[in-house]
Amino acid sequence: MVNKIIIIILAVTFFACSCNPYTATNKLYKNQAKAYGKVMAAYPIEDTMQTAAYFVGTTNFNMRKPNFVIIHHTAQNSCEQTLKTFTLQRTQVSAHYVICKDGTVHHMLNDYLRAWHAGAGKWGNDADINSSSIGIELDNNGFEFFPDAQMQSLLRLLAALKKNYNIPQANFIGHAEIAPARKNDPNIFFPWKELAGRGFGYWYDDTTNVIIPPNFDNMKALRIIGYDVKDSVAAIKTFKRHWLQDTSAVLTEADRKILFLVERKFN
Repeated sequence: MVNKIIIIILAVTFFACSCNPYTATNKLYKNQAKAYGKVMAAYPIEDTMQTAAYFVGTTNFNMRKPNFVIIHHTAQNSCEQTLKTFTLQRTQVSAHYVICKDGTVHHMLNDYLRAWHAGAGKWGNDADINSSSIGIELDNNGFEFFPDAQMQSLLRLLAALKKNYNIPQANFIGHAEIAPARKNDPNIFFPWKELAGRGFGYWYDDTTNVIIPPNFDNMKALRIIGYDVKDSVAAIKTFKRHWLQDTSAVLTEADRKILFLVERKFN
């Protein structure tokens, strides 16, 4: 009887330990979060020119909230591979959310914390996108369409983030937008028009009767939208990937009409 009880206990223990393969990394996450909590609770912070005899804590503050949502594709071959990548300390990359092809959503980091998903990049005057954004990775090797189950989960998540943090419609963008010279995600098949129809990003209107002003400046328009135009070819290609599902580097007159209409949305 005793042996049976021991076997049952061992089986339950094994099941409890084996049901979540990320138990060890979850422990590291909790320890790191606690460490940050101690830093935030400390007062006064050392070496900040505190000269008064005592600390006066204000009663008026809250957590910093995200202002952008950056959408990526994982450029890997499975959700499991991406989860492993984001739980290895040596990779130095992470995201707040990973959405698998079957629609499963993995929330990997508290939305108020800074993930390492954007890297070096710029959108408008913001040159530290990691500090102001939520990163969402879609399981996709970079050359695939995005399954309906995955897109439905993404749309539900975006709706919640927009509501919770009052994120402006213009601030739902792709990784390529902030780093046009080095990134191309989400890939050319991503349905930006569908997202814009739900209030996540903008789309252009009918161009049939559009007349472009003689003084219309392509690069100025791209800058107003938010693009870093230091590499003008990369900026054009990224714009066309998003709004035309095209990766060519030349703006035709038809393309310029679309650019003109999109720029008016941001102006």
